[in-house]
Amino acid sequence: MLINLSELFTCEGKKKVYNAEIGLTEISMGRETYRIVSKSPFDLIITNTGARKYFLEGSTEVTVEIPCSRCLEPVAYVCELTLDRELETDKPEAGQAEDLDEQPYLNGYNLDVDQLVLSEILIGLPMKVLCREDCKGICNRCGTNLNYGTCTCDRTSLDPRMAVIQDIYKQFKEV
Repeated sequence: MLINLSELFTCEGKKKVYNAEIGLTEISMGRETYRIVSKSPFDLIITNTGARKYFLEGSTEVTVEIPCSRCLEPVAYVCELTLDRELETDKPEAGQAEDLDEQPYLNGYNLDVDQLVLSEILIGLPMKVLCREDCKGICNRCGTNLNYGTCTCDRTSLDPRMAVIQDIYKQFKEV
């Protein structure tokens, strides 16, 4: 959804409420794509603070399906987004080049709500998501999900620096 900010130019202090619909269905980060399970429309309040500066506020919840970091089962992660920031549409060219990375959702006088929500979700995503606190993960040899069952794989983990000594030990043990 694009919001044209030029309709707020008329006077300082003018406030407008927009019912913003989120059009995102998935989030792509590199090779990973996460599905958006649920999203709710939200009221976005934009206030003209003067000199082509605007104050933006609003809040919403978006639920993203992310794989568990240990067992790769899908986890519904709820992102509570609270937006409160200042937008500046009339910057000199040098200032716009510096802030281009900071405000990819602002293109001229148009505010891209989907891009704004996407950047807020990406900032709020945790480094590691777990399906539950005591997740056992998957077996690194056969791939069995250890939360649902056990496997018969040898789980003794040896120091890789000692692998040569283990090979020598196995040679003498066979004799």
